[in-house]
Amino acid sequence: RAVAMSVSHSSRLNKLVREQYMRLPQDGKVQVTYVWIDGSGEGVRCKSRTLDKEPKSVEDVPEWNFDGSSTAQAEGSNSDMFLVPVCMFRDPFCLDPNKLVLCEVLKYNRKPAETNLRHTCKKVMDLVKDSHPWFGMEQEYTLLGINGHPYGWPDNGFPGPQGPYYCGVGADKVYGRDIVESHYKACLYAGVKICGTNAEVMPSQWEFQVGPCEGIEMGDHLWMARFILHRVCEDFGVVATLDPKPMTGNWNGAGCHTNYSTEEMRREGGLKHIEAAIEKLSKRHDYHICVYDPRGGRDNSRRLTGHHETSNIFEFSAGVANRGASIRIPRQVGQDGYGYFEDRRPAANCDPYAVTEAIMRTTVLNETGVETKDYADH
Repeated sequence: RAVAMSVSHSSRLNKLVREQYMRLPQDGKVQVTYVWIDGSGEGVRCKSRTLDKEPKSVEDVPEWNFDGSSTAQAEGSNSDMFLVPVCMFRDPFCLDPNKLVLCEVLKYNRKPAETNLRHTCKKVMDLVKDSHPWFGMEQEYTLLGINGHPYGWPDNGFPGPQGPYYCGVGADKVYGRDIVESHYKACLYAGVKICGTNAEVMPSQWEFQVGPCEGIEMGDHLWMARFILHRVCEDFGVVATLDPKPMTGNWNGAGCHTNYSTEEMRREGGLKHIEAAIEKLSKRHDYHICVYDPRGGRDNSRRLTGHHETSNIFEFSAGVANRGASIRIPRQVGQDGYGYFEDRRPAANCDPYAVTEAIMRTTVLNETGVETKDYADH
């Protein structure tokens, strides 16, 4: 009874009745769901419209608009915001030929909205495209009941201490696998470059990985994977939170570890390029911490304590196979002498556009200090 009460009312509507309608033909029309990042920099919003035929590419999807005063992105007196389609996916909820379309948000004057961090990321990725940057991001998240309590945890207490839950199997060790597997399948259907999943150290905490993606594709695919996660959780009646430290005390936080390489790092002898990039990152720690969560490092300060497999937020560190360091070089990469490295500092609720852009600015464009350069005039 306790578990049943922690799921939303809408999840208990009769899904067989819904199926009857979902099977109806669409008479050649296509439903397109526009997805965008709202004024919080963390939340996603969506709305749908009908097109007369199936779009073959994102260029076939028209711009649209929405009321920015209802998403903390505009004032009521001048509230129309533009939705500019940038990346198209198959729709795993309404099925083919319907589409999900990720959009950038522009203000009334066609300038990017404050939380449209894709705009500058795209500029930077275009500048560094010859270095062929590859990314893979490991998105941790926590499942909550509709009451805000971790899903499956005792109502008036805590589960046993961490240890048996990471990559666990069994009803007493993992909670919510149905959601995880549904999300995985939905991402594969959509065309999101999801590459794995596992149960995490804290019970009811999970992780999925997206990548390898080149350049701007990383942010596009991770944001769509997040939208699909929230949408799947809605069907099951639970909530996925990306809070970097959802439970205080002796519980692991949630990060978004970012794996990164350039073409020269992936070639024979690439380790020296990896070490050079880490050296540049070491001199710009404060800047990176500032952009690795939506609140300038305040969210990450709850997580990056130097405990629970994290580095200390105030210190930069790097090491081979060290999960307590800011930057980890995988052991295999150390042995091979080429490959990639992992930045373990980004928070679970980071904006992947901000993270990947920052890494490129520091390691390829050789920026220093806390200020960033504006490349618009070059």
